[in-house]
Amino acid sequence: MSGESTYEPSNGFTKWMDDRLPIMRLGYDSFIVYPTPRNLNYWWTFGAILTFCLAIQIVTGIVLAMHYTPHVSMAFNSVEHIMRDVNYGWLIRYVHANGASMFFLAVYIHMFRSLYYGSYKAPREVLWILGVLIYLLMMAAGFMGYVLPWGQMSFWGATVITNLFGAIPLIGDPLREWLWGGFSVDNPTLNRFFSLHYLIPFLIAGVVALHIWALHVTGQNNPAGIDVKDEQDTVRFTPYATIKDVFGLSIFLLLFGYFVFFNPNALGHADNYIEANPLVTPPHIVPEWYLLPFYAILRAITFDIGPIDSKLGGVIAMFASIAILFVLPWLDTSKVRSARFRPLFRQFFWIFVVCCLGLGYLGGQPAEGGYVIAAQILTAYYFAHFLIVLPVLGLVEKTKPLPESIAQSVLSGGGGSSEATASPETRG
Repeated sequence: MSGESTYEPSNGFTKWMDDRLPIMRLGYDSFIVYPTPRNLNYWWTFGAILTFCLAIQIVTGIVLAMHYTPHVSMAFNSVEHIMRDVNYGWLIRYVHANGASMFFLAVYIHMFRSLYYGSYKAPREVLWILGVLIYLLMMAAGFMGYVLPWGQMSFWGATVITNLFGAIPLIGDPLREWLWGGFSVDNPTLNRFFSLHYLIPFLIAGVVALHIWALHVTGQNNPAGIDVKDEQDTVRFTPYATIKDVFGLSIFLLLFGYFVFFNPNALGHADNYIEANPLVTPPHIVPEWYLLPFYAILRAITFDIGPIDSKLGGVIAMFASIAILFVLPWLDTSKVRSARFRPLFRQFFWIFVVCCLGLGYLGGQPAEGGYVIAAQILTAYYFAHFLIVLPVLGLVEKTKPLPESIAQSVLSGGGGSSEATASPETRG
């Protein structure tokens, strides 16, 4: 997208290096002169925020691993040792624990922004799929990290979630025993989860590199959802986008700092400060907040579906709710990307946001009475949004006229211009 490189080595060393390993040229082309749509708003700063969060998680995770003991008789005490005896151990642990929540908060905003502005549409399908893969890896890392403190919620959360794999026909029991490393959640389970939790962030970093590569091949989407036409539509990445990213990150760090320094346990569960006891079951087992929507979908299936019993049905629904994101680019039939020019889609988008928030709330409530009925209704709508609403809207929705260019969109205040006319392919 950026065309021929304009990098010029400034001295003998940089010229020598550029002839052998042009890494400075890559950095210059990717983060200095890379053409960025001039109409990007602050919702586009979450890419930089997520990169920062990943770096923080890797660095603090490495330090914590130096002091953590992955053994069922010592894990809980080793976490207390980190908190009490390691220099600034309390800070490192709180940054890591709350950093996971901040990571997921940022990725949810990033994903909803992509949904609103149609960043998953052609030619960015692979970019979106890589993003969903990153999200899936984050969920795995987050779940396994939740087990490591070996508190009550850690142990019983691992027991409940891993038991779900036993519902899969034929391979369920062997798969569950492989995850456990035996016949129950015990020391081999903790060792396996620790190893995977340590390794997955590096795998995420590799997929992030592919994600950025795919982004630089197709170019960034923008609030107008139209392609770059000429140089007037873009600005240099530095200083224009970098200053915006730094400001957005600074605001985000204020929220991050509040949880780390003033309310570090707000996003956790009190039962996890009780050492794991296989003989005492907590009254209400819940995962971390960022997994609650999928936990609600899992528990919403309380009925058999033909030969599929309720337990297997819940597992299928939970995994399907994530798998459906991979095929989203082909479910949305609209030719127009941005919700700015799709009035009907904009209304259904906010209904979907409320649906997801509602599922998150219900995932933290007891699986009984009205909570289950509400979860079933919202689960039905969750799938209907992708399988019915998006395909039908693309066929029947009358969209607003698109601006002729990004520059025109900026000059007209971000909406369509009165001079712009919609071509037939931009209308549903």
